[in-house]
Amino acid sequence: MTVLLAVGPVMGRTVVETVKHTFAEQLQYTVRVGYNVGGNMPLGMPEEIRGLNNYTPQLNPVIGGDIQLPINDRWAGYIGLRFENKAMSEDAKVKSYNMEISKGGQTMGGRFTGDVMTKTSEWMLTLPIQAMLHWNKVDLRLGPYVSYLINREFSGWAHNGYLRVNDPTGAKVMLGEDVNERGDYDFSEHMCRWHFGIGLGADWHFGKRMGAYAELNWGVTPTMRGNFHTIEQKLFPIYATLGLTYKLK
Repeated sequence: MTVLLAVGPVMGRTVVETVKHTFAEQLQYTVRVGYNVGGNMPLGMPEEIRGLNNYTPQLNPVIGGDIQLPINDRWAGYIGLRFENKAMSEDAKVKSYNMEISKGGQTMGGRFTGDVMTKTSEWMLTLPIQAMLHWNKVDLRLGPYVSYLINREFSGWAHNGYLRVNDPTGAKVMLGEDVNERGDYDFSEHMCRWHFGIGLGADWHFGKRMGAYAELNWGVTPTMRGNFHTIEQKLFPIYATLGLTYKLK
């Protein structure tokens, strides 16, 4: 009995260390860099938005790493951490579009017809948790993600048109192209800090360590908080990513 009591803890520690060592040996580590392209958009085109005059991609880098835990020869678990930006600049043609602007030191709201320039930027930390399926030299991934916005911007101006103050029959305020003639807006403080969504991706291993990847991240959390009603349509961050991977282990 004395021998068992003495040997038991030693054997227990040995088993635990063996399991930990085996678990650590199975883990695979990858770093990745990429570029996001997309925008914050409504699901479906509302009738107030008549067309897109211009769309300009912004500085949208993706830098991160991930860990994969093989479950069997075909399946693995995947968790990552990324620092990224999701930004866009667009100019849209609208009609009777609900807006709140600042012009000449005055703030006014109503229905705007003309062009609206929008600039968004969302620097964030993103944590994807996905299931991975191995297929030849390709790994297919699917799962949820959560992002926390470190810095956020949603601003722009209304120009080349007119604002009907308060309602479609209100006083008509003309807005021009110059800085002093347009109507500026900044809704940054109304943006959500936390984003949740679904990610779908594929990693292609074209070398022993090097690879490329593509993915689509579809936000299910609206860009703006629920108590913000100036923009009547709910906007969602929908971005595609292209990049390269490097397998560390």
